[in-house]
Amino acid sequence: MQPSMLESGSRDRGLEAYVTQRLRAARGALGPLGRLSTAEKNAALRAISEALWQRRAAILKANGEDVDAARREGMDDARLDRLVLSEERIRQMQEGLEAVAALPDPIGELLEYAVRPDGLRIEKLRVPIGVVAIVYESRPNVTVDAAAITLKTGNAAVLRGGSEALRSNAALVAAIHTGLEAVGAPSGAVQFIEKVERQTVDLMIRAKGLVDLAIPRGGAGLISHVGERSLVPVIETGVGNCHVYVDRAADLDMAGKIVVNAKTQRPSVCNAIETLLVHEDVAQQWLPSLAADLSARGVQLRACPQALAILGGEDQPRVRAATQEDWDTEYLGLILAVRVVQGLDAALAHIARYGTRHSEAIVTEDVSAAEVFLSEVDAAAVYHNASTRFTDGYEFGLGVEIGISTQKLHARGPMGLRELTSYKYVVRGAGHVRG
Repeated sequence: MQPSMLESGSRDRGLEAYVTQRLRAARGALGPLGRLSTAEKNAALRAISEALWQRRAAILKANGEDVDAARREGMDDARLDRLVLSEERIRQMQEGLEAVAALPDPIGELLEYAVRPDGLRIEKLRVPIGVVAIVYESRPNVTVDAAAITLKTGNAAVLRGGSEALRSNAALVAAIHTGLEAVGAPSGAVQFIEKVERQTVDLMIRAKGLVDLAIPRGGAGLISHVGERSLVPVIETGVGNCHVYVDRAADLDMAGKIVVNAKTQRPSVCNAIETLLVHEDVAQQWLPSLAADLSARGVQLRACPQALAILGGEDQPRVRAATQEDWDTEYLGLILAVRVVQGLDAALAHIARYGTRHSEAIVTEDVSAAEVFLSEVDAAAVYHNASTRFTDGYEFGLGVEIGISTQKLHARGPMGLRELTSYKYVVRGAGHVRG
């Protein structure tokens, strides 16, 4: 481990020793984990599912304590929604575990095979990445999703959740360990950092030689911090300043349903839209009715001057003038920025400037316009006549996801099992030597 992973003047050798022990325990679990068969890994996932349900009372009690503390500290409704657990959400975790167990095991998959002229046989096989450090905020379900996807792919996980979900995450990890131990799987493959000091994040992401990959899930500040300070490879996930562009050739009834769904179905997640772009040819006739639908669902609008005039100005309830900051903001709540644009080119320019390469949608019956949008928008997921809310591992058939990558290397979009693997070459000979 690097000797200067903590800032000068703030070294805590006890904290460093604690994190180091967890990381080494995770690395030590890779061997036993790698010897598990697919059937054994699937049995472990199902045992975790059963343990979650058996321990649901303790999990919900711990979560209730976290939620009460968060309310006392003034946490906003959007973040509270990400924090709260219920029996229904525990059931969803179980469904995710079952879905991952049902998926094909990617480890050992033969990617390429060649026989050289001298008879040397070369195989390219899919293998685990190793120790994956996952730093995340608010959402306790990430604890279970991360454990599921890393276990199935033969990776060890070191989890560091936010302080606001500490009790919830600890209860979930206890259930995960119960499930693993019930079937003889290595419980050390899922490590949990219970210390909430901020330095623990730097200790994890700077542990070159102990950590193979870091994945931050949370707000822009967390993701930026990890990306800038990490000494290990990082996959950036999660920041979603997503847009829907409603073209002049749109089916406006369809457009209304898509916009309402993309904004309000679950506004606190990264694939919810934050900005609506509307072609000027349809804005006058369509925006007032859409604004009424959104207002009925509690959505506040931040409107450009043209949209503001169409909507009746700031005297209208839930309508305010947009500022420059609104175009950059991931609200994660019931606020939507609205901009009237001259056409497709203007919409593309706005998305190129303000988008975070997450999920972008066009609503139009003009196939040629749709194809231009789908081709030119630089994002992990682009949509034609569909809500951005589908950018999700489960919806994409991946079971669960470890996150949604907004970069291009090594993975992009919802990260399922294959995105948590690497490969190696296996070469078989018969006494071959190179001349």
